[in-house]
Amino acid sequence: MAAKTRSENADRTIDANESEVREKFWRTAKRAARHVPFMDEVVAAYYCALDRNTPFRAKAILLAALGYFILPADTIPDVVLGLGFTDDIAVLTAAITAVRAHMTPAHRLAAKRALAEG
Repeated sequence: MAAKTRSENADRTIDANESEVREKFWRTAKRAARHVPFMDEVVAAYYCALDRNTPFRAKAILLAALGYFILPADTIPDVVLGLGFTDDIAVLTAAITAVRAHMTPAHRLAAKRALAEG
């Protein structure tokens, strides 16, 4: 019984962490939309990273880049006018280029719909 309770608690913790990451991603994405010219690809990368069919290596690359994107502390703080998202853009560009073959039309369609909802 104790093992089941630990498992249930772990599931709740994972769900809470996942929810927090999603919330931070969308908050950052909305703030960065004017500064990142390929936000549709960034959001498609987000959906690709969450897809169960995406290979582990591709997920790891994308999650690392997206993590850098949503973390408030990075090389150039995002609040620096004109430069704030340049490091994020470089990291995201490299990650998306590395895994582009795993980003499907379904990921891009989901991104387009999410961005249209605003």
